[in-house]
Amino acid sequence: MPAVLFLLRAVVLILMWGLVLAAIVAVRHDFFGTRPKAAAAAPPRPKAKPARAGKPASAAPTGNQATSLAVTDGPLAGTTLPLRDTPITIGRADSSTLVLADDYVSTNHARLVPRGAEWILEDLGSTNGTFLDRAKVTAPTPVPLGVPIRVGKTVLELRR
Repeated sequence: MPAVLFLLRAVVLILMWGLVLAAIVAVRHDFFGTRPKAAAAAPPRPKAKPARAGKPASAAPTGNQATSLAVTDGPLAGTTLPLRDTPITIGRADSSTLVLADDYVSTNHARLVPRGAEWILEDLGSTNGTFLDRAKVTAPTPVPLGVPIRVGKTVLELRR
């Protein structure tokens, strides 16, 4: 009988320590977020072509190229970010280009990466997902102009 009681106490003690460790991991993920997976790395960018002698190089957009990222719905509705040739990060982290104070947004949630004249949307392993026109983004996806991007309670779109 004492051996069974000892074994039962040991099992309860192990289960309690497991619960404590699970709580610590959950708090750590809440504070620091999750690391992006290696598959979510930025796609290779094409090399810039040298300007021709007869034409000056221009930074002005042409055709359907997006020039801004607009917040159309959510707490930051009306905010507009100009697009340049650098990636835009979206998340709760202070280091993000677009900081969203939203419980449904991960610390490092998503990223928009320029590739030529188009922008590529990547989910960075977020908990609640990133959506492009109601479809969950699972791989780097080109974003057309005017198509809604949903990150938590915020809706964004690329504009000319």
